[in-house]
Amino acid sequence: MSESEGQALPTSAPKAVLLPGRSLAVCALIGAALMAAVDEIVFHQILAWHHFFDRSTPAVGLVSDGLLHTAELLGLVAGFVLYADLRRRRALAPAHAVAGLFLGLGGFQLFDGIVDHKVLRLHQVRYGVDLLVYDLVWNGVALALLAVGAVLAVRARRQAGS
Repeated sequence: MSESEGQALPTSAPKAVLLPGRSLAVCALIGAALMAAVDEIVFHQILAWHHFFDRSTPAVGLVSDGLLHTAELLGLVAGFVLYADLRRRRALAPAHAVAGLFLGLGGFQLFDGIVDHKVLRLHQVRYGVDLLVYDLVWNGVALALLAVGAVLAVRARRQAGS
C-alpha cells in the first residue's frame, strides 16, 4: 500500500536511549543473586561448611538454605526479566551493566562476610578452624570484586560522558 492510499512508508526506527543507571542496577541485582547462588551451592551444599542460619538445629539450617535459595532464584528471575526488558527497548548500556554485575557480586559477598558472619552471627565461613584466614579471604575477594566494579563504573561513566 502506498502513502497515497492512507498508510505511511516505514521510516528508520527511533534512536534508542541508553539507561546506564538502570543497566547498572539491574545487573547488580543479577550479580548479587549469582553470588548468593555460588555461596549456597558451593559452601552450603557441596562443601557443607555452613548453613545460612547455624544458630539452631540442622533442620532449621536446611530450611534457611532453602529460603536463601528461593530468594536467590527470585533475584535471578527478576534480574533477567529486567535485563531482557532493557535489551528489548535497546536501552542496555553494556559497560554499566558489566560494572553492575561486579558491584553486585562483591556487594553480596561483603554483606555476607560482615553482616551475616560478624554482626548477626548467622553463620561463619567454616567451623573448627582459625577463622581469621577464611574471613580475610572471604572479605578480600568481596573487596576485589567491588574494586573491579567501581573501576568499571567510573570508566563507563567517563565513556558515556565523552
